[in-house]
Amino acid sequence: MPEPRWLAPHEAGIWSTYRRLSRELQRAQDQQLQRDSGISAADYALLAPLSESQGGVLRARDLGAEVGWERSRLSHQISRMEKRGLVAREACEDDARGAMVRLTEKGRATIEAAAPGHAETVRQLFFDPLKADEVGTLGDFLTRIMAAVEKRGERPAPQ
Repeated sequence: MPEPRWLAPHEAGIWSTYRRLSRELQRAQDQQLQRDSGISAADYALLAPLSESQGGVLRARDLGAEVGWERSRLSHQISRMEKRGLVAREACEDDARGAMVRLTEKGRATIEAAAPGHAETVRQLFFDPLKADEVGTLGDFLTRIMAAVEKRGERPAPQ
């Protein structure tokens, strides 16, 4: 068994800051969406890719893969959103076992109303604290880190 590669104190501090940042950014986004639009971050997570898709419709498994959710979480969230008239579930013409998720008119109006405030929150909390050249550098760092995570292949496939 190889010797553990412990984090140096400065690395442990950076990791701790990253974890806090991730948690607090998510909390700020959740609060902003609820306060300004009356929707949850989970609602937004599904409404955004649906609103960007061809015809406002995606196969449920593709939507789940887009947001990185397991089938049961996706199904429960879609059910909650159906009850509020934001999305509709439809049969898949290509596969009787599959389901399509369609953005309703109310769902489209909801995401269109929520998007500007969400974008402003992201801008204020994530991009505005950085200088223009730092944004590109951050993008490079995140791309390299994401590539390492994907190469490791430990992300479970959506079910």
